[in-house]
Amino acid sequence: MNTEAQYASTPAEHGMTDTTASPGMFGWYRHTSASERRAFWSCKLGYALDAMDTQFLSFVIPTLIATWSLSKGEAGLIGTVTLLTSALGGWVAGILSDRIGRVKTLQITIVWFAFFTLLCAFAQNYSQLLIARGLMGFGFGGEWTAGAVLIGEVIRPRDRGKAVGMVQAGWAIGWAASAGLYTLVFSLLPGDIAWRALFALGVLPAPFVIFLRRFVEEPEVHLQQKQRDAEAGNTSSFFEIFGPGVWTTTLRTAILATGTQGGYYAITTWLPTYLKTEQHLSVVGTGGYLAVIIAGSYAGYLCGAFLSDRFGRKLNFIAFSIASMVIALVYTRVPMSNALLLVLGFPLGFFASGIFAGMGAFMTELFPTRIRGSGQGFCYNFGRAVGATFPFLIGFVAQKMALGIAIGTFAAAAYGVVILAALTLPETRGAQLES
Repeated sequence: MNTEAQYASTPAEHGMTDTTASPGMFGWYRHTSASERRAFWSCKLGYALDAMDTQFLSFVIPTLIATWSLSKGEAGLIGTVTLLTSALGGWVAGILSDRIGRVKTLQITIVWFAFFTLLCAFAQNYSQLLIARGLMGFGFGGEWTAGAVLIGEVIRPRDRGKAVGMVQAGWAIGWAASAGLYTLVFSLLPGDIAWRALFALGVLPAPFVIFLRRFVEEPEVHLQQKQRDAEAGNTSSFFEIFGPGVWTTTLRTAILATGTQGGYYAITTWLPTYLKTEQHLSVVGTGGYLAVIIAGSYAGYLCGAFLSDRFGRKLNFIAFSIASMVIALVYTRVPMSNALLLVLGFPLGFFASGIFAGMGAFMTELFPTRIRGSGQGFCYNFGRAVGATFPFLIGFVAQKMALGIAIGTFAAAAYGVVILAALTLPETRGAQLES
């Protein structure tokens, strides 16, 4: 991608060029303008709050099963519905971000998921919770799309991977915040009230929209594109991502997203069950084990973000895919103690999450500005929707083979798809955004 894009502040204004990457993992931040920093922290905080609201469910499922006498299948369906509606929400948010703007779409999605998380607190039965949670997922998926496009467009090309990856690291922060709030609330209140109080705290992100409205601006490259379209009487269409010269990129990127998310869901959904039931390890699910995985996840996001700018998007995907394959093999083939499992929680979180660090920047660079939101929203969330079926397929296949073998097979297939897709896509590191 080689056409010029104008930014609110250019690297030259800071004594740098687009061809010179900032030194170190955090050096890029010193060369950003005030508006770029506001966009960065807004997207990072928004993603953390998104993760916090989303992860509440994983902590309250045991209480819901006991309170409402739910089956494991009914409890699992809530999570599956959330993933599927989030895929639809991300797709719609991508289209909206091209039509009404990145910042406005981000505001809408944050209010949406905050409101419906709060609504979950007032559910009187399983059906009401299922509906409220499904609607919450619609906003959860949309927030990622709008935020990833926004931060990808405001940061200079050579540091885009680090900035976008660090925004995605907000997921680990939100996950940790969710765990902390769960521990606090359930220590102060009885379970039948605590789960409602926890969901009620999901409204906390809503006031953040006031800050977005007042201090965060639309990316200049997007505003210029809208002005050109208005002058020419053009209107962007979602179907352009399937048009000549673009459809092959859309197809290959959607396959890449399917592999990364399918592999992640295959490992993170069933691995704890395998370790508990087949390896009989008691540390699984404890606060210590969760803390190690979250720490590894955050480190993986940061390192993946740095490496994607240092060595390129494609090599980063390939390296993290291979490492994730190895981790899946070790967990499902090597006998281990509780102590070893605790230690291995860090690389599990590191590689399973770190592979996502370069995703936002890569998709931002693959699509032209007029359809960037549509392309990114469709591809990432197509992958999420298909990847969400992997836990079900593993459970089905595990009826006829060992669970560990099923997990390893699906994980290896998913990350193999990532490698193949990455090899067919162009390297975009340092690319100027097309306008």
